[in-house]
Amino acid sequence: MRKLLVGFLFVAISVGVQAQELLSMIDNKEEKKKEFVSNAFKSSRVINGHSMEFIGKGVLDVRILHRFGEVNSGANNLFGLDEANMRLGFDYGLSNRLTVGVGRSTAGKELDGFLKFRPVWQSTGPGSFPFSIVLVTGMTVGTTPWADTSHKYNFNHRMAFYNEVIIGRKFSEQFSLQVSPIFIHRNLVDLATDENNVYAIGVGGRFKLSKRVAFVADYHYIAKGLDKKIYKDPLSVGFDIETGGHVFQLHFSNTTGMNEKAFITNTTGDWGKGEVRFGFNLSRVFSISKK
Repeated sequence: MRKLLVGFLFVAISVGVQAQELLSMIDNKEEKKKEFVSNAFKSSRVINGHSMEFIGKGVLDVRILHRFGEVNSGANNLFGLDEANMRLGFDYGLSNRLTVGVGRSTAGKELDGFLKFRPVWQSTGPGSFPFSIVLVTGMTVGTTPWADTSHKYNFNHRMAFYNEVIIGRKFSEQFSLQVSPIFIHRNLVDLATDENNVYAIGVGGRFKLSKRVAFVADYHYIAKGLDKKIYKDPLSVGFDIETGGHVFQLHFSNTTGMNEKAFITNTTGDWGKGEVRFGFNLSRVFSISKK
């Protein structure tokens, strides 16, 4: 009887050890499962420029952007608050990797549209990649009447195009950083001496301050194509504030325009002279279809 009990005990221990080893193997496999990194930014835009973040499949992002007048315009102009330019945009997630968007700006009365695609997604686990790569292509169309009616213009003279590559990484829950080379082509420029092609390099970052507040900044260095004595590098700094289904952003910027062609090629405000504008971006998302 004693030998039988010892035998049963031996078998039970053996089965327990094997079961533990099997559970350990399952746990290791689960730990090594590939996971994609999300929430590098809380919005699909840093401030002016695109971020590496996407809005998700079947989600509509309604975006209202405001830029007031220059702060140094004085108290008579309520430090710029008496003036306002805006852009109304609609971005839709066709998938977690593909977004399409359209918008209308009062500055220059321009229509714009873009496609945004993420071929490489930062991930952890087997076959992971340390950063994301995002491709953006877009265009703008001006709608204002031509000032010079003596010259014959074609519709394509109103058009401009841009292509952008965003390379970004979420380093931690607090910090994300991205770099984005951008090429812009304008079919028509103001002067014969102006260049149609403009090259810029954008840098955007986010630092999380609390559960619902983060500091954000984006800067675009104009590498070639603009007279730097007239045009300035666009720089914007601000705060993202999450409020339920909204992302509310308060910021200061030397830009007026709110699409890539506008804020990269038409920025003349000088931070050193106080030619800075207060503004806000409001993003509200709606789930249109099931994921």
